[in-house]
Amino acid sequence: MTGLLEGKRLLITGVITDASIAFHVAKAAQEQGAQVVLTGFGRLSLVERIAKRLPQPAPVVELDVQNPEHLDTLADRVREHVDGLDGVVHAIGFAPKSCLGEPFLDAPWSDVAVALEVSAYSLKALAVAALPLLGEGSSIVGLDFDARIAWPAYNWMGVAKAAFESTNRYLARELGPKGVRVNLVAAGPVRTMAAKSIPGFADLEAGWADRAPLGWDVNDATPVAKSVCALLSDWLPATTGSMVWVDGGVHALGM
Repeated sequence: MTGLLEGKRLLITGVITDASIAFHVAKAAQEQGAQVVLTGFGRLSLVERIAKRLPQPAPVVELDVQNPEHLDTLADRVREHVDGLDGVVHAIGFAPKSCLGEPFLDAPWSDVAVALEVSAYSLKALAVAALPLLGEGSSIVGLDFDARIAWPAYNWMGVAKAAFESTNRYLARELGPKGVRVNLVAAGPVRTMAAKSIPGFADLEAGWADRAPLGWDVNDATPVAKSVCALLSDWLPATTGSMVWVDGGVHALGM
């Protein structure tokens, strides 16, 4: 029996540790037959060590989404490992300290601009950088946190995620004629290193399982990873510009 992603070539960003959602996506994708290339930022040697913990060790290319040279050369550097791409996973986000947990009204534009560039505009930047490698039927999937709600302490990252969701829709419009689908997975809280750095995250995750009709395990990224893999596969060929909630059902309920 062949895997859901048999023969697919995927570029997956955002792996920091083996607790990262992106790591679980890469693991699930490999288990379903995909060939995976990872990107790393900053401590590249750490990402390379984490990459060796996958079922098949994956190559790592450096990518700082604020670095035009990294973006301009991404396709050529990825071609050193695969001859094209069938899918890209965007799992990148960052906001300065003033934008998370601190009073919403106090964050300066210089910090907000960084949050918007790294957490929203980078979806477009990554799509353009990878486009020379993407063919008909390929898929871009971004990791989201539902931005319809003003979450406690999430502040300007929530604004960035709202921009991220809008960017997804515009990219779907622009890339659809090229045969490229663009979708988001809005995940419930998962206890990653990035999540732990968000002030108030413990309070956010505390009541999630009780509210979720299907329940929710903050220590299990598998449901999110499987959903990303589904969107990367050929089984949703007419789905684009969409957001798939993987949160146990919390998004569908009132308070």
